[in-house]
Amino acid sequence: MADEFSRIADYFAPLAGAEGLGLLDDAAVFTTPAGRELVLTVDQMLEGVHFLTGDAPDLIARKLLRRNLSDLAAMAAVPVGYLLTTALPPGIGEDWLEVFAQGLRQDQDEYGVRLFGGDSSSAQTHISLSATLIGHVAPGAALRRNGARAGDLIWVTGTIGDAALGLRARRGELADATGFLTRRSLLPSPRVGLGLSGIVSAAIDVSDGLLQDIRHICKTSGVAARIEESLVPTSAEAAAFGREMLEARLTDGDDYELILAVPPENAAALRHACGSLQVTEIGVFLDGEPDVEVIGIDGAPIVFTKQGWRHF
Repeated sequence: MADEFSRIADYFAPLAGAEGLGLLDDAAVFTTPAGRELVLTVDQMLEGVHFLTGDAPDLIARKLLRRNLSDLAAMAAVPVGYLLTTALPPGIGEDWLEVFAQGLRQDQDEYGVRLFGGDSSSAQTHISLSATLIGHVAPGAALRRNGARAGDLIWVTGTIGDAALGLRARRGELADATGFLTRRSLLPSPRVGLGLSGIVSAAIDVSDGLLQDIRHICKTSGVAARIEESLVPTSAEAAAFGREMLEARLTDGDDYELILAVPPENAAALRHACGSLQVTEIGVFLDGEPDVEVIGIDGAPIVFTKQGWRHF
């Protein structure tokens, strides 16, 4: 079994950018792009909580990066690099690390990021990972959760609820004949590079569930929200399960699509910025207590048993 320094040299040093100094020092040196503000975010992934034992290591690596890239996308930031921490139990061998590093390399190339540094350690029983992503925006251009105003329309990118059903498929709880839902669960698509600054009033990505994350905007912006069940974009694969899975689709999260508060007069600019990416208007922010009302296809409000993912 290779020691810590051999693993760093073999698997992670080849991924490092110049900022990482060959991963030979305890910290990286990064020069902020002139006239830009830094945006930083960190997320962790724990075996048995955020991914399943036996998941492919390259997909674990890519999802780790993409969860964080989605946070940068929600703030309209340009990603540049990341810090990585790993805590691995004794059963994790060189073959696992090699494939994990390949996954990192694949998404580094796809999203234009590079490894700045990090830390590696051992774990008793389960894999523990975290990544800190670093991006930048023009001064004052970072999108926030607190900018929504009554009258802003609620838009979402992509389709909602695929990852929730994909996780159930991976657990053997439902069939996924095409594998589409499973892929959406294993490998989200962070919506980076859309150029939303100046178009969008507030934004957040769908990690805790559509309703929960809209509620986050409501609480920080001091507004209420109303969405229409019939307007929430649903893939054909998810729609095949009907309304039986409605609550799961709207509350389970892990889609990493964007929720956007958009003034009505900016709707055309939003569509232009999103290009070929599907973007759908699903409701409106209103004056009122910070909560989300869902109007069903029969015109009556829907009451769900849960509101979204809870971290504790």
